[in-house]
Amino acid sequence: MDFEKAKETIVDLIRTKTQEAGVNSAVVGLSGGIDSALTAYLTVEALGHENVLGVHLPELNVTPAEDVLDATEVADRLNIEFKTIDISEILSSFMYSIPESNDATPLTNGNLKARIRMSVLYYYANLSGRMVMGTGNKTEIMLGYYTKYGDGGVDIEPIGDLYKTEVMELSRMVGVPEGIITKPPTAGLWVGQTDEEELGISYVVVDKLLEMLLDGKNPEYIQDILGVSGEQMDSIIQRISANIHKNQTPPIAVLDDARTME
Repeated sequence: MDFEKAKETIVDLIRTKTQEAGVNSAVVGLSGGIDSALTAYLTVEALGHENVLGVHLPELNVTPAEDVLDATEVADRLNIEFKTIDISEILSSFMYSIPESNDATPLTNGNLKARIRMSVLYYYANLSGRMVMGTGNKTEIMLGYYTKYGDGGVDIEPIGDLYKTEVMELSRMVGVPEGIITKPPTAGLWVGQTDEEELGISYVVVDKLLEMLLDGKNPEYIQDILGVSGEQMDSIIQRISANIHKNQTPPIAVLDDARTME
C-alpha cells in the first residue's frame, strides 16, 4: 500500500463529509488504543487541532491506567480539547434499574458499555455541532468485531478500509507513540480482555486470511497456506456470516403488493 496516498484519501474524506454535513469540527473517542489514536491524528490533519474534541470514557477499576495515560498523551501531542468522563455511574444506574442485569454475561454488559460510550460521544457532538468520527478498522468491520449501535454507531469510519496491520504501519508514519502501536489491542470491555485472545488468532494472520477470502480463495487453500486450523477457519467464517447484519441497513417489509392501487 502507498500509505502516503492512503493518508491523503482519508484526510480528504474527513474534510468532505464534514463539509457536506455543514460542520467543521469532530469528536473522537480516545480509548488509549491505536485505532482511536490514528483517527485523532488524521482528523486533526483534516480539520485542525482547534476543531477536534477528544473524549476518553474509562470505567473505574476496569480501564487500565495505561489507557488513561495514553489517551491523555495523544490529546496533549495533538493539542486538542480533551475530556475524561467516567462511565461507571451511568453503567451502575442502568444495572440498578434492570433486575435481570445480575444474570448478564460479560458480553452483554460489554455491549452496554460500548453503547453508553456512543451516547456520550453523540451528546458532545450535539452540544457543539460536531461529527462523530468512528475508529473501526477493516478487520473489525469485516468480522463484525464491534458493538452494533455502540462503537459501530458513528458518522463516518475514516480508517475503515485499513486492515489492523495497515493501521499499525500508517500510525508509525504519522507519529503515533510506539508504546500505543505495540500495546496488545483490546476493546476494554472487561478486565484482561484482549482482541487476539478473544478472536483466537493473531491480527497478522487474520488480515492475510481476510485478504485471501476477498480474493476468492477457498478455505482449504487458505488453511494450507497460512497454517491455520480448521477450527480457526470455521470460527472466522462463522463470525463473518453471523455479523453481516451489522454492516447493513435494518431490513424492512416492502408492502408495495399490499397497497391498493387506484
